[in-house]
Amino acid sequence: MLSPAQAPLYEIKANLFKALAHPARIRILELLAAAPENTAAVSYLLAETGLEASHLSQHLATLRKHKVVTSVRSANSVTYRLAHPGVSELLAIARTFLLDSLTDSNEQLRLAQQLPAGHLPEGSAP
Repeated sequence: MLSPAQAPLYEIKANLFKALAHPARIRILELLAAAPENTAAVSYLLAETGLEASHLSQHLATLRKHKVVTSVRSANSVTYRLAHPGVSELLAIARTFLLDSLTDSNEQLRLAQQLPAGHLPEGSAP
């Protein structure tokens, strides 16, 4: 097994994207990115995500494991913070990419719907 220092950069990046590969984790990160100082209490994250506490805890553990978030315990409360401001930028870039892709898809759909019925390939539904 390779140590983290020996792991190729592409493997490290792949693990980062695996950590992000769940809608609940993306929602958690977006909530943190929108929060003051990119910090929020677990109670806030629970209320906003609607997840069960055990599920939220599992998602937060995954994000911590991959160093996407950090946590601080103070008495009975735990707060989470984005580990790096670049996480907010990554989320914004992903949103822009997806919106651009959807815009392109909608434009292609609009153009396809304008084609006369005779131009559709056989077997295609209008």
